[in-house]
Amino acid sequence: MTNDELIWRIAGGSGDGIDSTSQNFAKALMRSGLNVFTHRHYPSRIRGGHTYVEIRAAEENVRSRGDGYNFLLSLGDSFARNPKEGAYYGEEEIKPLSENLDELREGGVIVYDSGLLDTDDIEDFDKRVEENNWHVYDLDLRALAKEHGREIMRNTAGVGATAAIIGFELDYIEELMADAMGGDILDANIEVLRDAYETVQEEYDVDAHDVSVPQGEHEEEQVLVSGSHGIAYGALDEGCRFISGYPMTPWTDVFTILTQLMPDVGGISEQVEDEIAAAALAVGASHAGVKAMSGSSGGGFALMSEPLGLAEMTETPLVLVESMRAGPSTGMPTKPEQADLEHVLYTSQGDSHRVVFAPSDPIECYEQTRKAFQVAWEYQIPVMVIYDQKLSGEYRNIPASFFDQDPNPSLGSTLTEDEIAEAAHDEFGKFERFRHDPENGVSPRSVPGQKGGHFLATGNEHTPEGHISEDPDNRVNQMNRRLRKMRSIRADLDEDERQDVYGDESADFGLVSWGSQTGTVEEAVDRLNENGYSVKALSISEMAPFPERKVRDFLDSVDEALVVEMSTTAQFLGHIQKETGGYGEMLSSFLKYNGNPFEPGEIVEAAEIEIDDRLDEPSSQTRLEPAAGD
Repeated sequence: MTNDELIWRIAGGSGDGIDSTSQNFAKALMRSGLNVFTHRHYPSRIRGGHTYVEIRAAEENVRSRGDGYNFLLSLGDSFARNPKEGAYYGEEEIKPLSENLDELREGGVIVYDSGLLDTDDIEDFDKRVEENNWHVYDLDLRALAKEHGREIMRNTAGVGATAAIIGFELDYIEELMADAMGGDILDANIEVLRDAYETVQEEYDVDAHDVSVPQGEHEEEQVLVSGSHGIAYGALDEGCRFISGYPMTPWTDVFTILTQLMPDVGGISEQVEDEIAAAALAVGASHAGVKAMSGSSGGGFALMSEPLGLAEMTETPLVLVESMRAGPSTGMPTKPEQADLEHVLYTSQGDSHRVVFAPSDPIECYEQTRKAFQVAWEYQIPVMVIYDQKLSGEYRNIPASFFDQDPNPSLGSTLTEDEIAEAAHDEFGKFERFRHDPENGVSPRSVPGQKGGHFLATGNEHTPEGHISEDPDNRVNQMNRRLRKMRSIRADLDEDERQDVYGDESADFGLVSWGSQTGTVEEAVDRLNENGYSVKALSISEMAPFPERKVRDFLDSVDEALVVEMSTTAQFLGHIQKETGGYGEMLSSFLKYNGNPFEPGEIVEAAEIEIDDRLDEPSSQTRLEPAAGD
């Protein structure tokens, strides 16, 4: 999708209200009938540092960020650390303009705050404007805002200028303002908005460019949500009533949303001293009979490995969320990457067993979080939901009716007291919580306080009653039973047929992706097929137990495949080969790890290089690794 779309980028400094302004403008575009998709780029600082948000709006469904953008609103960085020339971090004040020019499309529009920015400070600015046929509008947004109150309202002035230039009516924006504020603050913001709109209409040529707002209409009411909202809403609808955590970007979004909503449903949220305590509290709450979850990002999740192992050995149901960011160590805390896959699959001790889901969009975040709770409580096993900073913070519209779904408070394979009375007990009356013989691996559980449900819970290997045991026969029986759960879960998941093939079913070239890259890959498939190639894609959202049959069927149907992932070491490709036992000779890797997500055009270019057997290197900061057989 490159025509009939607006890709609007607002850039400024952290603390300048870039995120809130963009969300409101995205909602206004959505309410006007358009489909929207946002992309957020921000530094790991509280205030100051170049940040921007992109909004892609079109009549058609929007699944990804675009290739570049066509409208820049640059506010400058009012919290720059050091605006002086020669400063170590550069002239931060002008970065919201100077660092956003490379991706601006030919014929694009620039609106900048001349009250803070001076284009004379940017090398060859006028030359680049002429070469790219950019249309520049210099407005003193700061002064305009001050006329009506405070400088902070220059964001509102910038939105008013944008609306005038692209021909967008102010009604939708003013409705959102009225929803969010009132009194003198509302009056002042509306005055600023209208003044900027009228100033641009009267004093500038708004017809000199080809960038305009598309027209669209929704068949039903829409809501603007992120993957974090999907996870939080799915957890609540599945009966989660306890969450514990410690803030860590980008997991904090899920933690914050659930913390805000838990009191409304009688639930509890606990912010604790560290991630070990967070996971341990969730294990304890679940053991006591409450649907519980916790989570973190890479470094915090590393601390959870010991409580995770305890939950696996005691067969305590638990949902953990792992929100990936660029590592190792602190890495780049606010940038996306998919390099925690092996960390999540294998952290903990010994031959551990856990389920790992990797949703691709807010809808799948909701659905797979609900599935995570169902699997965890039915099979008494930890389930991980792994996603990345991209999916955590990007917003898109979905029908509001999607969330009109029935709640599910069921505790799965937890017995009632009547059922416990009929269950097996040892000669001393202890409940046989960990029996060897269940065919599907699930030995039903009791919770503390139930009559006749007393058993021992320990992190050591144990007998059916929970007594510590190092007996070889018992060990083999218990390990085999726990392993049977994974086969039963895979059979359960296969009934959903979630791993869908996208594109030309008869294609002989395939793209394989996971998690947040799905929408971008699907757009690339559409472009490739429109360009005369024959391509299809498979997105995998179940990492463990792995959908081996589905993946094998897809790979057997193509001559070669390109695995797309945001990592340096091709962890996902390695996971595919480990689980399928082969295909190394036909699987190439397309990798990106510069802190930015893929754009559709990058994937199109890489696929064309592979299909045409060219020796070209990708033009962007990506890496194309040939298959082992090449």
